[in-house]
Amino acid sequence: MSPPALHPAFHDIARRVNNWGRWGADDEIGTLNLITDDVVREAAATVRTGRRIPLALPLKQDGVQTGMIPGRVNPLHTMVQINQEIFGAGTVATSDDAVTMGLQAATHWDALTHVSHSGKLYNGRPADSITAHGGAEFSGIDKPRHLVSRGVLLDVARARGRDSLDGGHAVTPEDLDAAEELAGTRVRSGDIVLVRTGQMRVYLAGDKHAYAYPSPGLSLRTPEWFHARDVAAVANDTLTFEIFPPEIEDLWLPVHALDLVEMGMLQGQNWNLEELSTTCGETGRYAFLLSATPEPFIGGTGSPVAPVAIL
Repeated sequence: MSPPALHPAFHDIARRVNNWGRWGADDEIGTLNLITDDVVREAAATVRTGRRIPLALPLKQDGVQTGMIPGRVNPLHTMVQINQEIFGAGTVATSDDAVTMGLQAATHWDALTHVSHSGKLYNGRPADSITAHGGAEFSGIDKPRHLVSRGVLLDVARARGRDSLDGGHAVTPEDLDAAEELAGTRVRSGDIVLVRTGQMRVYLAGDKHAYAYPSPGLSLRTPEWFHARDVAAVANDTLTFEIFPPEIEDLWLPVHALDLVEMGMLQGQNWNLEELSTTCGETGRYAFLLSATPEPFIGGTGSPVAPVAIL
């Protein structure tokens, strides 16, 4: 594979975090292989009270998308029948709905095929295996058939004594270390890490454009931190996942490329971590059972998800 026109720092990190072939040439789920039966059993053992905290944004037409990303439209909900007696007069009446939306419009997972670089997808597959009619031939969002593991909240904003990080803040490995210390638990193999920047507070307060740009997010150095811990997946509470605009001029979406293409690690965006942050702070418990299986759109390069943390 010939090197693309990307910064040397990107290639250095890519070599260190690359997981191609780690789970075989036919692998399509990457680091989700780290969620074993033992990991799930240990995750279930974190449940003490049974309290369930939803982490998804409502699906609505006036949603989080601002138009910055072409084609990523907020959900348009339409009633296709209302109290219709489809089996004849006097029979039970039904109401049905339809929706048009971008699969990455609200709280979602990015599939491993969401980005490519140098003409390649995760595990060395060709980027042109994604087609207009079939979508992703390999590693589509339908491949993770169940996504349940131990979740760990790394509340970077609280660890820095802030309600939310500034728009230009790049979350570093040192930030993750500090948040891990606040959590009082070490991130381990098979965990799903939720990184809170506090930016969702901005959106929930009604300032959509300030939420979108500029955005705090994960720095170019964080993929190595996740790789060293064998993290299964990472999600956060921002629109762009990584810091935006980028740290290095003209190096666009390098964290996406490192996480999804090189490492094969699912990543999520627009997760609402505010109630979870409050609860974890009050209880001092930052590890929990997390259920977050994406909707299985065949060939999809992303999918909405309604994750639930169970404490």
